[in-house]
Amino acid sequence: MQPDIIVIGGGTVGAAIAYGLARTRQRVLLLDGDDGDFRAARANFGLVWLQGKGLGMPAYQALTRDSIALWRGFTDELEAETEIDLTYEQKGGLAFCLGEDGFEKRRHDLMRLHNQSGDGRPDWEMLDRAALERLVPKASFGRNVTGASFGRHDGHTNPLRLLAALHGALPRHGGAICHRARVERIEPVGPDFRLILDGETLVAPRIVIAAGLGSPALARQVGLEVPLRPERGQVLVTERLEPFLPLPASGLRQTGEGTVMIGATKDDNGFDVSTTAEAAAWLSRKTVEIVPALAGVRLVRQWAGLRIMTPDGYPIYAQSQSHPGAFVALCHSGVTLAAFHAETLAGAIAAGSLPNTLSPFHQRRFDVPQAA
Repeated sequence: MQPDIIVIGGGTVGAAIAYGLARTRQRVLLLDGDDGDFRAARANFGLVWLQGKGLGMPAYQALTRDSIALWRGFTDELEAETEIDLTYEQKGGLAFCLGEDGFEKRRHDLMRLHNQSGDGRPDWEMLDRAALERLVPKASFGRNVTGASFGRHDGHTNPLRLLAALHGALPRHGGAICHRARVERIEPVGPDFRLILDGETLVAPRIVIAAGLGSPALARQVGLEVPLRPERGQVLVTERLEPFLPLPASGLRQTGEGTVMIGATKDDNGFDVSTTAEAAAWLSRKTVEIVPALAGVRLVRQWAGLRIMTPDGYPIYAQSQSHPGAFVALCHSGVTLAAFHAETLAGAIAAGSLPNTLSPFHQRRFDVPQAA
């Protein structure tokens, strides 16, 4: 297959874009790396989350809301095509508050976010402890838990099944995947791009760089400077328990299999993906403060992964001015934004240009004027 477009990066972001492009009848080749890559999915919590997102960046708040509005249809289509159950639920989500000060701070922060958008009714509400206990009757909360914020549009999914479904659905629309494919160099050749891999050369008129932390070096070769840094996130997983947490919470989620995911740290340790006893202890203390009964539960796994962080934490979407046809797409909320990437972003890339609504996400926002 001679591709119309090559997507570099087979993680959740790149796979969603490739899937969406294939649905527009583009001949798509998705280049996936190998298990030695720094895959952000390794530390993914599986949240499809709106509450609390976008303070100081109204465009990101709107983008997240738009993506979540697409998620149900996106899920239904993927499940019908692949017969993979994504276990997506959208029953709302919680962010627990500790102490009266913590409760009021959460209310204040969410109200600032709501006032920024200018919308009518907030998409969240504050629950005092009594209301929280009625909503989650099988959990016995610690004495310092004063309540929680409840996001009406929040939910969760299985991130590994999501990635498997995206990979599985791509060939059904005529796309192709090449695994263990590491791009060493990009050479603009006339209107096309030549990708040099180990022992292979590929050519296409358009490319999308969605290679996570490997993106800056590739993007630089097509005139795009994208500032990124790794942020290590460590997660704990418990043994299987009887259902007690019917809603996902920020930092605490019971999966459909009964295990409880506990996370996640935010560590600036470069490209170190090792786990630490200090992180496990901190996550455990935090969790037991919320649900003391978990103190006696057996931990079965601890792992770490690297998030893809821009200087302000928000995505980068851009097309190169010097090399039209070369796009870059980077974010750390690949699960929440998967529906947007497959629908809106893929459609824009297929059409050849990004809409003005995405201009706030261009990396030019990081340019610092030089002193005269």
